[in-house]
Amino acid sequence: MTPSQQGLLNKAQRSLDAAKTLKVEGFTEFAVSRAYYAMFYLAEALLEGEGLSFSKHSAVISALGERFARTNRIPQNYHRYLIDAQAQRNRGDYNIDPNLSEADAELLIFRVETFLDFVINNIDSI
Repeated sequence: MTPSQQGLLNKAQRSLDAAKTLKVEGFTEFAVSRAYYAMFYLAEALLEGEGLSFSKHSAVISALGERFARTNRIPQNYHRYLIDAQAQRNRGDYNIDPNLSEADAELLIFRVETFLDFVINNIDSI
């Protein structure tokens, strides 16, 4: 694991911690946003291992699918989790009434925990 990848994993963990705190405090849409960013940092860490970096979120998500999910280097559902999380984050960040429930935030946080555990345990062999 490179220092850059380690830094991204640290950011992912901190974003996850923030998402949990925000959910407990009742800031559901902001918890969803931080959970999305935790997954986004995980995707960036994986792509960093390939020497890839992108300026657009859509490019990161696409590259994760092409390089890791389609080739079964990661479970395909992690790519789907990231796609779904981005849609929820967009609702939370840009809609006046995002209609995101505490259950939505809990599910997203659970998915981040699963994805994070996988990356931490496998980043050197993916």
